[in-house]
Amino acid sequence: MAKRTAPRSGSMQVWPRKRARRPYARVRSWNRAEKGLLGFAGYKAGMTHVMAVDTGKNSPTKGETIAVPVTVLECPPLRIYSVRAYTEDAYGKHVKTEIVVGTDKFLARKLQTKKTRAEQLKELKPEEYADITIIVATQPSKTGIGKKKPELFEIALGGSNEEKLAWITEHVGKDIPVTEVFKEGDYLDTHAVTKGKGFQGPVKRFGIGFKSHKSEKGRRNPGSLGGWSGQQHFMYRIAHAGQTGYHLRTQYNNQILKVGEDPKEVNPAGGFLRYGEVKNPFVLVRGSVQGPKKRLVTLVKAVRPKEQRSLPTVELISTRSQQ
Repeated sequence: MAKRTAPRSGSMQVWPRKRARRPYARVRSWNRAEKGLLGFAGYKAGMTHVMAVDTGKNSPTKGETIAVPVTVLECPPLRIYSVRAYTEDAYGKHVKTEIVVGTDKFLARKLQTKKTRAEQLKELKPEEYADITIIVATQPSKTGIGKKKPELFEIALGGSNEEKLAWITEHVGKDIPVTEVFKEGDYLDTHAVTKGKGFQGPVKRFGIGFKSHKSEKGRRNPGSLGGWSGQQHFMYRIAHAGQTGYHLRTQYNNQILKVGEDPKEVNPAGGFLRYGEVKNPFVLVRGSVQGPKKRLVTLVKAVRPKEQRSLPTVELISTRSQQ
């Protein structure tokens, strides 16, 4: 049993600890108070630091230049692949209509592309549906990571159905830049699949302590398998070996320090280690972001925003070589 002085090893919040179904996220919660596109996506290039003036009202370093760690996310523009219209009943929302409005040669690597029917958007009657969303496609071919097959995922829109349809009609067949969704100082949630570490033992997987060197059945094994009554064999909550990493995780309330369009501002000498050079607009997110380099990170407007911290004034972005 866990005690106040020694809480259990490993969180029960996320269970089961198994591999994610795909290497990028599926988002189900959105901040509907906003209007327009409620999310975006970018490829994790790596980390660096910026020198910024601390503008926090109560900060002990107010007015001083401090070093702030940041994650660089390369954000090539998105394109709309299809539009989904939902109806709702007592069992939830169901896709009633899906209209394909845009394809390209790279999408054929991902799925059997259908003929575009953008003209059918005019026939949609917004009042007949509970929600309207879009399926967007990334454009990794515009980056330097050596990938062409795009990712497809669903993004919600804010506002009334009429406003959503007007926004979609305006952006069909066009590139959607990250600057249209986020600006400096905004708070966002990051959804991504963490680094995979394979099959690991309970010491690394859950952080349990070593047993005595005199223990008979392994120092790195759990000391107790729990009660045996009514659980068939042993409690599923006991720390055992298994899959570690490659889990879908969400990180809330990350602050954007900069949204830039000139890659030269962030590219270190020789490029980012194990990534290369950024070639598209980028986002600098304060602190770290889950997942390895080159992984797609889905960015969503904060669903439970907290009191906003003052935005530091960025003076310098470190471009020192990482080689």
